[in-house]
Order: sequence, then C-alpha cells, then structure tokens
Amino acid sequence: QVQPVESGGGLVQAGGSLRLSCASSRRSFSAYAMGWFRQAPGKERELVAAISWSGGSTHYADSVKERFTISRDNAKNTVYLQMNSLKPEDTAVYYCNIGPSLHRILTKSPPEYDYWGQGTPVTVSS
Repeated sequence: QVQPVESGGGLVQAGGSLRLSCASSRRSFSAYAMGWFRQAPGKERELVAAISWSGGSTHYADSVKERFTISRDNAKNTVYLQMNSLKPEDTAVYYCNIGPSLHRILTKSPPEYDYWGQGTPVTVSS
C-alpha cells in the first residue's frame, strides 16, 4: 500500500496562512480523487476538502469554505491545501487520503479507510 505523505503544518497566529502538501508515489495518482481530513484533539476525524482526479471539481466543509483552497498538480503527484484566515478551531492534525472518485471521498467515512499517513499538525494560536 502506497500512502501519501503530508507536510507543511506548523504553528501560526490566528488570521495567518499555511499551505499543506500531500505527496504520493502511487503511479496512477492522477486517476484518483483526493481528500484532506483533519482530527482535532478529542474529536472525530472529518473531511475538510476534496478534489476530483482532474481538479475540475472540488468540495469543502462549510467550516472552511471561502478560507481553504484545495488544488492538485498531477505532474508532481501532489495535492495542496491552501489555508487562509486561520482560526484557533482549525487546530488539528491534517491528513490526506485517496479515493476512486470524488463521490466516494464524500460518502466514505474516515473509519472506513484502511490506511492513514502520519499527518501534519497545524496549531493556530489566538
């Protein structure tokens, strides 16, 4: 199983920005939809944003709409999450994962995934 590797997290003040990266060594990366998830302390893992294989369709959780942007570069086998106007409630470990379609990413609950990477922690101070 080839799992993506997340990076780019860190400590930032409220109102600041971070850009997360998710790199995959999967050969058929460009054929898969991708999703960014997060898990805050004491909370369940939740889907934050997702993108279709082509990048033509995206989805955002209501809590991050207008602040986060998901994008992908299939030539680099990488998906990005640009996070602007960060809030303390965005503090969490951020993970990425893969799915056969955008629809499947949106309908598959996090516990159904067999594998997860290490994630990248994001801390937003007030």
